[in-house]
Amino acid sequence: MIRVLVADDEPLITAGIAAVLASAGDIEVVATVADGRAAVDAARRHRVDVALLDLAMPVMDGLAAAAELAGVPVVMLTAFGDAENVRLALQRNVSGFVVKSCEPAELIRAVRAAHAGHAYLSPSVTRHVLGLVSFADGERASRARQRLSVLSPREREVLDRVAEGLSNAEAARRVHMSEATVKTYVSRILTKLGCANRVQAAMLLRDAGDGPA
Repeated sequence: MIRVLVADDEPLITAGIAAVLASAGDIEVVATVADGRAAVDAARRHRVDVALLDLAMPVMDGLAAAAELAGVPVVMLTAFGDAENVRLALQRNVSGFVVKSCEPAELIRAVRAAHAGHAYLSPSVTRHVLGLVSFADGERASRARQRLSVLSPREREVLDRVAEGLSNAEAARRVHMSEATVKTYVSRILTKLGCANRVQAAMLLRDAGDGPA
């Protein structure tokens, strides 16, 4: 069972989310709280596998709470799917970003993806992420290219596929590797680049102005 914390200051939404996740069969909501500080405390106390946090909460917002939950995959749930919130969330090692208007199945997919170590973005949010590259200034692009220079040609090839949003299995077919090998490569790439997840690495590539080849 995937142990999940739900943090939202609207009780009706919290109850609805908990019911949706419970219907998955492999997810257990072990705690519900109404503010970010309580979320941090509860996540540590209950040793949760995934924290599902609302962006706007009293005492401490979801972004600040995510910054304190090192080692716990965080899925951000929000009504605001704008580019700036996405960027801020990814800077705080958030694994997923889902808008409140999403279908129940999408919420379940996001939690499962975060638990498996993958990043997940709602389709309605993805277009904002893809558009961020166009606004990288010269200095940031230069820094991004310098960071990417540590990758070998084969690692860069795998990163290109990751930046396309491919799963490990899909990338493996494209680069003629086993899925396990691609998974190892992705882990190595994230370590070399200092990125917390695949989306951060893809954004770094886009900041460099080097879209997937």
